Amino acid sequence: MAHSPLKQFEIKEIIRINLFGYDASITNSSIFMILSGVFIISYFLFALKNKAIIPSKLQLSAELTYEMITSTVGQNIGDKGKKFVPLIFTLFMFILICNLFGMIPYGFTVTSHISITFALAMMIFLLVTMLGIYLHGFHFFSLFLPKGTPGWLAPLMILIELFAYLARPVSLSLRLAANMVAGHVLLKVMAGFVLSMVIYLKILPIPFIVILIGFEIFVAILQAYIFTILSCVYLNDAINLH
Repeated sequence: MAHSPLKQFEIKEIIRINLFGYDASITNSSIFMILSGVFIISYFLFALKNKAIIPSKLQLSAELTYEMITSTVGQNIGDKGKKFVPLIFTLFMFILICNLFGMIPYGFTVTSHISITFALAMMIFLLVTMLGIYLHGFHFFSLFLPKGTPGWLAPLMILIELFAYLARPVSLSLRLAANMVAGHVLLKVMAGFVLSMVIYLKILPIPFIVILIGFEIFVAILQAYIFTILSCVYLNDAINLH
C-alpha cells in the first residue's frame, strides 16, 4: 500500500520528556527547528569568518542576502525601520531554511504546521500592536478609521478594519502553512508518478524531476519572502500609521 502524501507532515516523538506534568518531548519538528537555527548560525559564521575585499562565493551570498532584506525593510518601512533589520533578517532565514529542509530526503517541513507559522505570525502581530501603542498611544487606533470616512459610515468601517487587523496573524500563518503543505503534497504525488514510470515504462523523466524540484525551491523562497514583506508592511503601519 502506498504511503499517504500527508504522512510526511506527521509529528513523531523522538525523546519523551515530562516536565512538571507538561509534555516537553523532543520531536522531529523540534529537532529540525534546532537544526535550522544551527545551520543558519554556522553558515554565516563560516561565510563571514575571513571577510575579504574580493568576497568568496559564500561571503557574497551571505552579504547579498542581508542587503536584500535591508533593502526590503527600507522600501517598506523607511529609515525608521533600520533597527528591525536583524529581526526581519532572522525571520526570513529561519522560514527559508525550514522550508528548504523539508525537501531533504527524510526531512521534515516545520512550516507545514499551523502551530509553528501561527506562533511566528503572532510574534509579529504582538510586536506591531505593542510598538504602535508605545509610539503613538491611543492615536494608534486611528489606524482602524481611514481618513475621509463619513461619520455615518465610521462604525461599520471601524468594525471592518478591526476584523481585518485581528485576522492578520491567521491569514499570515495559513498562507505559509497551506502553501508548504500543497507544494510538498504535489511533490510527493509527482514523485510516485515518476516512480511508476520508471518501474512500468522504464523511463526516467529527469527534465521533469529537475523542473518540479526547481519549482518547489522557488515556492520555498517565495513564501519566506512574502512572509517577510507582509511583516514589514505591518511594522510600517505601526511606525508610520499608514
